[in-house]
Amino acid sequence: MGHLLDQGQVAALLSTYGYWAIFVVVALESSGLPLPGETMLVGASIYARLSGALSIEAIVLAAAGGAIVGDNIGYWIGREFGYRFLERHGWRVGIGVEKLRLGQYLFYKWGGAIVFFGRFVALLRILAALLAGANHLPILRFFLFNAAGGIVWAMIFGYGAFYLTAGFEKVHGSLAVLGVLAAVGGGFALWRYYKINEARLMREAEQVLAQRSKPAE
Repeated sequence: MGHLLDQGQVAALLSTYGYWAIFVVVALESSGLPLPGETMLVGASIYARLSGALSIEAIVLAAAGGAIVGDNIGYWIGREFGYRFLERHGWRVGIGVEKLRLGQYLFYKWGGAIVFFGRFVALLRILAALLAGANHLPILRFFLFNAAGGIVWAMIFGYGAFYLTAGFEKVHGSLAVLGVLAAVGGGFALWRYYKINEARLMREAEQVLAQRSKPAE
């Protein structure tokens, strides 16, 4: 799924608007737009460590607040307009029918836990709140899963990027090169694993949702 902002635009927004840029981009991504909220959070955390111009605590707070607010907007859209709205307009923001059905299947399979754990997966970070609303997940249950997921996600990626950058500053020479190569290789392996399983999950989604759509005999 493509993003509406590239890394250069993310950096420009961050340097110009600071914490508000983090809050707004994360909120819009959580409400259903394909924006790089996680990139904004990680980039801001690294920038805070290297420059000292931003507070890591405020960065985490802005990201968590944006995640919670954005997810509630997405939940309301899903609850009020449902799947027909997503099927008709999802393609405008990179959510095709296959990805929509995959998200629907994952929600059916794991229920409210998707709201929490979906915060850590790019596709579900955009779809989870919309699907929770469309499936009429009870509002209190949604809010609890949503708030917990947003806070934990912001803390892990925010503090993680901040302190990993601090450790990286102490590494020199060949060890630094090896660390970068290992990180790139690991990232590629995870990406390949996700892509392989995404195809399998899409096939499962088609089968399960086709069975659900059949009239009872």
